[in-house]
This record gives sequence, C-alpha cells and structure tokens, in this order.
Amino acid sequence: MVDCVLLVKRLAGYENLSIPVYQSKFAAGMDLHANLPMECRSSGVLIPVLGRVLITTGISIEIPQNCEGQIRSRSGLAANDGVSVLNSPGTIDADYRGHLKVILVNFGDKDFLVKHGNRIAQLVISPVLRPKVLEVNSLSSSDRGSKGFGSTGRA
Repeated sequence: MVDCVLLVKRLAGYENLSIPVYQSKFAAGMDLHANLPMECRSSGVLIPVLGRVLITTGISIEIPQNCEGQIRSRSGLAANDGVSVLNSPGTIDADYRGHLKVILVNFGDKDFLVKHGNRIAQLVISPVLRPKVLEVNSLSSSDRGSKGFGSTGRA
C-alpha cells in the first residue's frame, strides 16, 4: 500500500471543528462536519421535505494526484432521517482547491435540521484511471451485448 497524504486547510471565518478523520481502523470514509457560517450557527439550517441545501464544511483539501474525492451519504442519516448526499457520490477532482460543500437532500417525511458540527457526509479518497480514448468502428462482442437495464436477471 502506497502512503498518500490528504492536505486539509481550515478556512477563515469558520470554527475549528474536527478535520476529516477515519472513525475506525478499516473505515473507507472520513466524516465531514457541517461548519455553518456564523449567522446560521445558533439556528442551524432547515432542509424541508424534498428540499435540498448546500452545506459548508469550512475546509478545503488537496487530494493526491491520480486520486479523486468522493462525497457519500452517511448510512445513519439516510436510514434514520431520509437525508442523503444528492449527487452521491459527488466527485472532487484532485486539482480543486475551493471550499468543500455538500449538497444534502431530504427524502424523509419531516423537515430536517442540520446543526453546526453535525456529521453530514463521508469523504472517500479513491484512485482514478485515465485511459487513452480511442474512437473505433466496432467493439468486441460479449454474452450480454447491448442488452440494457434489467437484462442480467432479477434477484
């Protein structure tokens, strides 16, 4: 396993909450925390049923070359409250250095309040392959061929 480093910068004007860390020895993702702007810290940010909100984390990151960051839903929020990362997994390119934000959507049956400091998502760092792209006139055949959705059977 190659050692790699994720650089994390705390942004000015945001409280010093925990930076992303792994919560267990074999965790794939690091928790991201809601680091709300000062004017929202006491009241939180309400996500209405079927609504979506962009939540700030107060950090920017530098992802190792040949990797990407993936922002994924937290299973507890999804199962208990119906709150998910809208474009899960959200992709963060290795050359992005801006404020890390998370789009949360509320598929639950009641409004959801995001409080300052809540764990809102997971960050997974994954390798990226960048193959050469070659246009061709035909592709090799396979048993599946061009059969689409549902063509491999049902569970």
